[in-house]
Amino acid sequence: MRLLLSALDPLFAPAPAPDRVAWLAGRTFAHRGLHGNGLAENSPGAFAAAIERGFGIECDVQRSGDGQAMVFHDWELDRLTGETGPVMDRTAAALGAIALTGSADTIPSLRQVLALVAGRVPLLIEVKSRKDHRVAALCMAVRRVLEGYRGPHGVMSFDPRVGHWFARHSPSTPRGLVVTEEDARTLSGNIRRHLALWHARPDFLAYDVRDFPSAFAASQRRRGIPVATWTVRSAELRAKAAEYADAPIAEGAGIP
Repeated sequence: MRLLLSALDPLFAPAPAPDRVAWLAGRTFAHRGLHGNGLAENSPGAFAAAIERGFGIECDVQRSGDGQAMVFHDWELDRLTGETGPVMDRTAAALGAIALTGSADTIPSLRQVLALVAGRVPLLIEVKSRKDHRVAALCMAVRRVLEGYRGPHGVMSFDPRVGHWFARHSPSTPRGLVVTEEDARTLSGNIRRHLALWHARPDFLAYDVRDFPSAFAASQRRRGIPVATWTVRSAELRAKAAEYADAPIAEGAGIP
């Protein structure tokens, strides 16, 4: 069964042209920007610090109550700001006025982040989703902002519906599938990973570094789908990333 699934991968999820994802390999991506020491995660300051050191940037995007793509990780405001409640209950203007805890920055929109990055370093945009929510509205909000952006970038998500949406509606946008095996190396887990791969049709994978070595990741990498890996937080994990992946998504002690 495993050999059959792997044999079907090129048919249902073909590898990208190498130049489509050449910007990914060999680059360190700062996880939610180069945060710490007074710089909040997913903040303009953290992104500027990453740019200054030549790192790529990984950021998280979700939708405001009025349909704008905002850069923020958690569903709730509580952990990262002095406010409470769901992000999706606030307008983009209201979110943009909320200070990030311990920082002079406020919550940025994806449009503001693109203007800051301006193509100077590659950008990985993780589209946040929930199984009980449709993804089309957020995907559309992201695509609208990306129109005309020429810097190297890709969208990615744990949710294969996101990759599927971009494959259909924005095929020029490089797309990735975020994967964690969560110790599910049984046949059923392997089947689920292949089904997610076929639905998303990704140009790259973003893989949980704790899962390496992974037969699934290695098989995709061999056939030309590059593999980034998250979250690299130590020198030991950085060495593992160098052995099994093409690009670390790192923070803290995982940053060289």
